[in-house]
Amino acid sequence: MDLNESIVYAQGTFRRYDDARVGLLTHGLNYGTGCFEGIRGFWNESERELFLLQVREHFDRLAQSAGILLMQLPHTTEELVEVTLELCVRNRFEENIYVRPLIFKSMEDVGVRLHNVPETFAIVALPYTSYFDGTSGLKVCVSSWRRADDTICPARAKITGNYVNSALAKSEAQMNGFDEAILLSHDGHVSEGSAENLFIVKGGALHTPDVAQNILEGVTRRNVMTLARRALGIEVIARAIDRSELYAADEVFFTGTAAGVQFAASIDHRPVSGGQAGPVVRRIRELYERAAYGREPAYRDWVTPAYGKRRQAVHAF
Repeated sequence: MDLNESIVYAQGTFRRYDDARVGLLTHGLNYGTGCFEGIRGFWNESERELFLLQVREHFDRLAQSAGILLMQLPHTTEELVEVTLELCVRNRFEENIYVRPLIFKSMEDVGVRLHNVPETFAIVALPYTSYFDGTSGLKVCVSSWRRADDTICPARAKITGNYVNSALAKSEAQMNGFDEAILLSHDGHVSEGSAENLFIVKGGALHTPDVAQNILEGVTRRNVMTLARRALGIEVIARAIDRSELYAADEVFFTGTAAGVQFAASIDHRPVSGGQAGPVVRRIRELYERAAYGREPAYRDWVTPAYGKRRQAVHAF
């Protein structure tokens, strides 16, 4: 796919990616004053359908993030869903994709603030395979960088500028030979990965950092908690987790829109579950992937078909 020739939604219209540019002085570029979401689409070959996973939940969270930065989405959630589905149809996607809605302060001027600054909204969609190699586990380290506290930059908002925190941790990890990093909160409790939520399995229960640990309240995190409780009958506990608990856990895994469900093979050079995917993460990942592709009837309401009645419209664009 030629990204420059792909169709995007920007400033209220569909246009070529190459025609949707921002200036060098754009406020969001200079000061990180923007919010975004990541939405996955999964191509189900047997049904010849592209399913968008939890698309409404993502737009609801984007509206929350935007409000924190004194911005307002230009459409309702249902309108944004329709725009996104049409965007998929216009691009004729028949493969797994990633959708990136973005709202940012678009004034071209010098001066850092949030009030009285106009904003621009856009959606970009592109083919996407995977964030990690799902066939092997991750070599993980605990980062020397701490997760930005909610009193510094709101953790519950998916703010562009806040991802400098994640980028520092990720690069530190990879430049030191690891695949991913785990950030601790300001008081030393486990927070999350560079772009994923985290779970540990211990004593037959699933444990995950609670919202007081400056985590982004992930959509995939919520899905996994639902699958564990409803489908697998596993107790899920949200609480403060100490660093040493990572080393003593039966299993450790990450969840995220881009990452899906991915297990840690080692943490700080200490093997987890013998370096293999444990039984809990295997079951959860299998269920999650079936749900994402629209193959799990009990969770069919998690996905929204992009084509359906729109299939005839594919040839119109």
